[in-house]
Amino acid sequence: MKKIRLGCIADDFTGATDLANNLVRSGMRVVQTIGVPTEDLQLDADAVVVSLKSRTIAPQDAVAQSLAALAWLQTQGAEQFYFKYCSTFDSTPQGNIGPVAEALMGALQTDFTIATPAFPDAGRTVFKGHLFVGDVLLNESGMQDHPLTPMTDPNLVRVLQAQVSCQVGLIDYKCVAQGKAAIQARIAQLTDQGVKIAVVDAVSNDDLYRLGPALAQMPLLTAGSGVAIALGTNFDIAPNDQAGTLPKATGFKAVVSGSCSRATNAQVAEFITKGGQCFMVNPLALDAAETVINEALAWAEQRLGEQPILIYSTAQPDDLKTVQQKLGVEQAGALVEQTLASIAVGLCRLGVKQLVVAGGETSGAVVQALQIDQLQIGSQIDPGVPWCGAYSRAIDAVMHITLKSGNFGSVDFFTQSFERLA
Repeated sequence: MKKIRLGCIADDFTGATDLANNLVRSGMRVVQTIGVPTEDLQLDADAVVVSLKSRTIAPQDAVAQSLAALAWLQTQGAEQFYFKYCSTFDSTPQGNIGPVAEALMGALQTDFTIATPAFPDAGRTVFKGHLFVGDVLLNESGMQDHPLTPMTDPNLVRVLQAQVSCQVGLIDYKCVAQGKAAIQARIAQLTDQGVKIAVVDAVSNDDLYRLGPALAQMPLLTAGSGVAIALGTNFDIAPNDQAGTLPKATGFKAVVSGSCSRATNAQVAEFITKGGQCFMVNPLALDAAETVINEALAWAEQRLGEQPILIYSTAQPDDLKTVQQKLGVEQAGALVEQTLASIAVGLCRLGVKQLVVAGGETSGAVVQALQIDQLQIGSQIDPGVPWCGAYSRAIDAVMHITLKSGNFGSVDFFTQSFERLA
């Protein structure tokens, strides 16, 4: 059996590739699994990211799935564990970040861990315990309108404290700036005070590189993907060009987008403005989903060629609220996800082998529909978003796929991603 160094658990599929991407940047060879595997890992890897679809399910179910992932990673010989959540700390007052973190701490019998969604390359920074997205606080970034996990409080200590039974503290930017010894001294001080989880400030990659060595002996880390860029050296691994090598891409190109984030809305608009071929899926028409699927695939079959096509259900906040009022929040989300997943499978059966999927929930539905069990992580397109190689049992073929978090990517992401792959 091939043993791994770092075992990771991610609470959604795009977040998993985000983390895997940063681990590859640090020089680690990474495999991402879709769900908890039932067999030993067959590929050589320094790190494995088990991707779950647990961000918005009931807390007790998220805990159960995360503990199952931990148990499997332990059988693969992992030396350290990493619970990855979104860089916008997506959660509700009930969880799932806090309950999962506490459960993993209990299983690993550790009395302290850190929490930081900081990812400066993607514009996520933490200052005095407050999360910024770009130049604005979290609750002014558009995340306050998130349909499932609206984030209205940027104070992460307060947000996390509401989700856990233990005491939450802070390791601030002044401490982080002093490096490993100061960070470890602060951890010892907080532990003596009964604090078990500490939010950590980070406003630059330099902060993350100072933080990384201080975490080398910590059994469990909880964070967004940013901390991962500093972990390779803890395992005597240096950045290298071979870690993210993928086979040559073939087949048609397509984008399937289900995210309603500001970033994805802008990416859809840019694709359309630049003359890209696109088909809009109207959520209010999904009471006849099979008809919509057939129409989308008939449209696509006539247009697949050298240039990518886009099929999307992206909507502005007011339009989204209208759909949710008519169908219900959960029903609306599930209908869109399953419809887009069926369209994605249909596209791949028409010859699409280079597929971009936008939106965390949509990505989860698509990889499950394509029956993809593992992803080989390739090179970065934009911060937090890599291309991946995968075998799809649904189409019995190898393909390239990227799973983009709704909030990530430059405005021209839908076109530049294929240029990068080429």
